[in-house]
Amino acid sequence: MIEIDGSMGEGGGQIVRSSLALAAVTGQKLRLRNIRRGRSKPGLLRQHLAGVRAISQICPGTVGGSSVEGAELGSTELVFTPSPPRGGDYTFEVGSAGSAVLVAQTILPALLIADAPSDVTIGGGTHAAWAPPFDFFERCYLPLLARMGVRALTEIQSHGFYPAGGGKISLTIHPVQKWRGQQINERHGTLQPRVLALAARVPESVAERECDVIRRKTDWEPSAFETQEVVRSGGPGNVVMIECGFDNVRELFIGFGKKGVKAERVARGVLADARKYLSSHVPVGSYLADQLLLPMGMAAANGCHSEFVTSELTPHSKTHIEVLQQFLDIQIRTDVRKDGTTHVSLQGSG
Repeated sequence: MIEIDGSMGEGGGQIVRSSLALAAVTGQKLRLRNIRRGRSKPGLLRQHLAGVRAISQICPGTVGGSSVEGAELGSTELVFTPSPPRGGDYTFEVGSAGSAVLVAQTILPALLIADAPSDVTIGGGTHAAWAPPFDFFERCYLPLLARMGVRALTEIQSHGFYPAGGGKISLTIHPVQKWRGQQINERHGTLQPRVLALAARVPESVAERECDVIRRKTDWEPSAFETQEVVRSGGPGNVVMIECGFDNVRELFIGFGKKGVKAERVARGVLADARKYLSSHVPVGSYLADQLLLPMGMAAANGCHSEFVTSELTPHSKTHIEVLQQFLDIQIRTDVRKDGTTHVSLQGSG
C-alpha cells in the first residue's frame, strides 16, 4: 500500500487527484490521510469527491464491492483499492461550479491504459478560477500529449462559469499504443497570439472593451482578436483569454470578469500575465509545467525520456514530483540554471 500525507508540501487538491490517477495506473492500493488539512475547509470538496467517484467507476474493484472507502464530503482520509481500468461510456457530474476539467485530468491517465476506448461526459465548471479553463485543456495540454502517443479529443457542449457552473464537456479517449517522450527546451517560431473574450448573459460590449484594451497595448493584428457571445451557459459569465502560441508549444492566460470590476482592468491583468511569460523566454509556463509532470512520468515509466524548461518551480509542482516518485520507478531531475530557469528531466530508473 502507498500512503500519502495530503498535508505535505502545498497540501491541495492536486495531491488527491494525482494520487488517485497514479494508483489506478500502477494498480497499487492507496491510503490518503490529512486531505487538505491546512485549508480553510479541510477534506474533500465537491469537485474532489467527483474525481474520487469517477475513478472508482473506472476502476470498480471486486464484483459487488467498491474500490474506495471514505468518499464523503469533508472526508480527510480515503482508501482506494483499484482494479484494472475499464474503458466504456461514462457520465460524471461535479454538482457545482467545481472544475469539470480537473475531473477529466483525474481520470485521463487511467483511461489511457484501459482495455478499450472511452466516451466521457462531465458536467460542472468550464471556466473558473484556480483551475485550468477548458480552452487550456483543449488547445495547450492535449496537443502536447498527442505528440507523446495520446489520442484524446474533447469538445465543450455548454459553458459553466463561476458560481453557477452548469457547463458540460465531452471526451473521446483511446488507450495509448506506444508512448513517446518529448523535449520542450525552447520556443520554436514566432509568436502567434490569439485573444478570445467570452460573454454569457452580459453585454457583448464587455468583451469588446476587453479586446480593445489589449489591441491598443500590443502590435498584434486585428485578426488575432475575437469576441464571442455564449449562447449555451449555466449562468452569466465573462472571461478574456490570451493564447501565446508558438510552433511547438502554446500557453494560455485568463482573466475573469467580476461584478464591480471594470472590463479594462480585467484585460490589463491578463495582459500583464501574458507579458510576464513572454519576457521570461521559457517555453513552458508554471501551470503547464505542473500539468505535464504526470503524463511525462507515465512515458518515463515506459522507457521514454522527456524534458522541458520552465521558470522557477512552484510549490505545487515540487509536491507533485514527490507524489510521482512514490508511485513510479522513475528519475526526475530539476536543475536550476544561473538565469533562474529550471530544466526538468524525467526518465526511467533502469
